[in-house]
Amino acid sequence: MEIRVLKYFLMVAREENITKAANLLHLTQPTLSRQLMQLEEELGVTLFLRSKHRIILTEDGMLLRRRAEEIVTLAEKTKNDFQHKQEPLAGTVTIGSGELRSSRFLTQLITSFQKENPLVSFKIYSGNSDNIKERIERGLLDVGLLQDPVDITKYSFVRTPIREHWGIMVREDSDLASKSSVTPEDLSDVPLIMPERENVQNELLHWFGSYAENLHIIASGNLLYNLASLARDSGSCVLTLKLDCTYEGLVFVPLSPKFETGTVLVWKKAQIFSPVAAAFIDHSKTYISGIVQDLT
Repeated sequence: MEIRVLKYFLMVAREENITKAANLLHLTQPTLSRQLMQLEEELGVTLFLRSKHRIILTEDGMLLRRRAEEIVTLAEKTKNDFQHKQEPLAGTVTIGSGELRSSRFLTQLITSFQKENPLVSFKIYSGNSDNIKERIERGLLDVGLLQDPVDITKYSFVRTPIREHWGIMVREDSDLASKSSVTPEDLSDVPLIMPERENVQNELLHWFGSYAENLHIIASGNLLYNLASLARDSGSCVLTLKLDCTYEGLVFVPLSPKFETGTVLVWKKAQIFSPVAAAFIDHSKTYISGIVQDLT
């Protein structure tokens, strides 16, 4: 499989029309159709269901689309790394981060690096710690900001000085909204929406103690915007981190006893990084070390 042909395939998958895709690729329709048929022959599968006006991906086609997106992204990242070895430092650093208060710290870190290296750009991927680790392993991300608890035995890392504070997001008209904090007993008989990550769920269940066995969990998820919408409509509570944002009709109430988690900036051990990624990692170590020293 050639990268060029995979790009053709992705364009057709996106447009769902060979004529439109051919025009965007500056190819003739017969040439593009021939390339797609040769790709199907090479793989021994049918990638598209064709009709007069539209083509739809088969299950094999959807699998190839996911793999092709990763392959093309990695190829472009590799090419970019080699093209920007000259001075002054230039290129792209790819970073993964969750929805965290530490994200503000990350933006400050990026800004401080760009002041010294204005030709460097950043590509930021949003996801939970599991998603980010997977993309680091595939070579799609240079660095990841992960939320504890998380297994980082395979990574080099520096811990950030930021603590993440847990609580609930609940409707303003709820009896819980007027409390200064909520206890496991307060939440034992209300509908709850949990974070998606199993490690985080286990930590929260440990916080609930003996009340954990009888919790009324109605949903779980990884994006607070969607979970907040569900809480607003259903009258349930979202167990979530305190973030620097607000949601209409909802208030944040902290947990009692207090429940906090940390965050960690990670990258793969024993990996040769592009000059720009290596420079950002070194900058991160120095930047975080300076903050920690100022706090002590």
